[in-house]
Amino acid sequence: MVSTVHLRVLTLAVVVWLGLAPVLVAQSVCLPAPRLLTTMPMGGRAGAQVEVKITGENLEDVEQLAFSDARIAASSKPNAMGQPIPNEYIVTIAPDCPPGVYEARVMTRLGLSSSRVFSVSKLTEVNQKQPNTSLAMAMELPLNSICNGVASAKGIDHYVFEGRKGQRVIVDCATRGIDSKLDAVVVIGDAAGRDLLVERRGGALDFTVPEDGRYVIKVHDLTFKGGPAFFYRLGLWELPGDAPLVRQPSTQPVNSFSWPPAGLSEQPAVSETEPNNLPTQPQKISLPCDIAGSFFPAADVDLFEFEAQQGEEWWVEVASERLGRPTDPAILVQRVGNAGAGEALTDVAELSDIPSPVKVSSNGYAYDGPPYNAGSSDILGKLTIQESGVHRLRLSDLFGGTRSDPRNIYRLVIRKAAPDFALVAWALHMELRNGDRNALSKPIALRGGSTMALEVVVARRDGFDGEIDFMMEGFPDGVTAQGLKIPAGQSRGLILVTAHQEAPRSLANATIYGRAEIGGVTVTRPCRLASMAWPVPDSWGEIPSPRLLADMAVSVSGLEFAPITIAPSVSGVHEVVEGEQLKIPLMLIRRSEFSGAAMQLKTAGAGFERAPAFDVSLTADTSQAVFDLATLKAPPGDYLIGLYGSAVAKYRHRPDLIAAAEEARIAAEQEVKALEAEAQKLAEESSTASAESLPGIQMAAEMIAARQKAAVAALAAAADQVKKANDASQPKDIVDIVVSEPIAIRVKPAEKK
Repeated sequence: MVSTVHLRVLTLAVVVWLGLAPVLVAQSVCLPAPRLLTTMPMGGRAGAQVEVKITGENLEDVEQLAFSDARIAASSKPNAMGQPIPNEYIVTIAPDCPPGVYEARVMTRLGLSSSRVFSVSKLTEVNQKQPNTSLAMAMELPLNSICNGVASAKGIDHYVFEGRKGQRVIVDCATRGIDSKLDAVVVIGDAAGRDLLVERRGGALDFTVPEDGRYVIKVHDLTFKGGPAFFYRLGLWELPGDAPLVRQPSTQPVNSFSWPPAGLSEQPAVSETEPNNLPTQPQKISLPCDIAGSFFPAADVDLFEFEAQQGEEWWVEVASERLGRPTDPAILVQRVGNAGAGEALTDVAELSDIPSPVKVSSNGYAYDGPPYNAGSSDILGKLTIQESGVHRLRLSDLFGGTRSDPRNIYRLVIRKAAPDFALVAWALHMELRNGDRNALSKPIALRGGSTMALEVVVARRDGFDGEIDFMMEGFPDGVTAQGLKIPAGQSRGLILVTAHQEAPRSLANATIYGRAEIGGVTVTRPCRLASMAWPVPDSWGEIPSPRLLADMAVSVSGLEFAPITIAPSVSGVHEVVEGEQLKIPLMLIRRSEFSGAAMQLKTAGAGFERAPAFDVSLTADTSQAVFDLATLKAPPGDYLIGLYGSAVAKYRHRPDLIAAAEEARIAAEQEVKALEAEAQKLAEESSTASAESLPGIQMAAEMIAARQKAAVAALAAAADQVKKANDASQPKDIVDIVVSEPIAIRVKPAEKK
């Protein structure tokens, strides 16, 4: 019979081993954050249950798999003993869950992970049966189904289906739009595998079956990469001959946050009418207008003519790239006059790209700007009519000569000024040293005592140039969010999200709104959140892939704390008279050691961003921020600022496991000593035992010997876990952004003399 002490030793050893299993991989930038990397399968059918396996980074002590829609729910998959299988779940999708892409995340010891797309369809869902890398091993794929698969490295996945002559079949391989790294090449071949139709640019194959029989679908990466990150959802369905091609749902690129304008109808009022690509065939329109068209066939040019009067001002907007198309629209507006028997054309305006509201990274990995681009190759610009008369608008795709795809659609809107704005936010990037080349997904997973900064960027529409402040709601208990407004005429603000030291472990879906006065009316607009689809540790070898998220999930670890907290020593509003000097005492709560003795802090917040940077000691408990209002020239009013910089923390992974491992080792050592004493006692008894009692004593001694052997092994294992715990918790230098708690300032007017 195993002793109670021995059971306790084994239990502690298992707990310690589980805690150490995902040993931290050394990082140089960004404190460890939980990241969900793969779910297999990547989706399911509405009304069905799906068994899902997950993988990721820093997924310690995973508690639950959560989704951005309550109609998708997950529970742990039990083993034969009824115990949960690590990282395996049964996902239930409600029958009324619409087809689309949703966010999947896991709640871990460090909080809620970054997300991975989980797709919902109305079709039959199947999983790839491997190996299927040859025609002989091809997997049978039923019509009107979606197969969840993973590309084979240096191989080609094969599928077969039955087709009928004249049948219209769509083959759509979802990859980048569901967070995959796969650049898919998809081929439809005959029964012998000979290619009939090929797609190399991520499009869908629209195939009319030539004869009854079996057909082959081949899938591989453009450069024949493969593995868990190169997943796909291969759709195969029938479609009536006259039905429009609708693809599988996809995520949105970051720049699509600025589309559509508020109040725009889902359906355009007018459709482009071909032929309209010659000066003798322009399509007649009247302003305002809302037109749907396409850049098809290759080198297509669409011409529209309208009457306009001198002095009129119109705003012209085109969406195409923001609709997910690989296009670059350009517009030329000309006045059409008479020149004898011909016409005289006078250029009025040329309109092209929407520039990013803020300077973006020149290399895609956050060296000299954020690795997110809020601009677009679409169009938004003002058209001022210089002279009354007929005007011709020429709309083309600058690179349309190389493309002949009817799916390259656009939406052209010409309207009177409707001033407005749209907002997007992302976790504040680091201005990295030359040579650092990572672009990391940063979930809003807060450590106790931390403040996370979200950079907010505005796209201003139709001349709106006013101030924008923020409203926040739905944050977890113990978490506060305050917005550093976007001043009039500027494009950038910050939102500071703070988890207080005692904030409980929790998660919630939060919402951020921008608020502005436009034409005497208070207007609110939601703020979208963007993130990297994958953490990219080295952008020399991989291009970052940012996208918009469907929601804004916020969590608090409750089990780990920020290396340092910087906050004003005195709460409340700090008052100063206009033109005088303001000194704000700061307290520094350090929970880690740091490399270096000081950290430089800059100031964020309207009115104070020109304040010079200053140093704070990383060994002291207090410091001071000093602002010279005479230099800053901040007018009277209320301000909200934050201080930010970077520091190299000596991060320790799970030092709490050292104590647990040491406790297990001590308990194991005590068990060994207790068994040694018991064995010694039995040896002494056997020397004086009678012939009748000796067999029983010998049997007991054999049992003790077996237990001693097990206890010695347990002691060795416990000692090994102590070593592993100590090794794992060795300090690692990690540089990360440090942001202070928000500081409220009131500048009072100077007394008039």
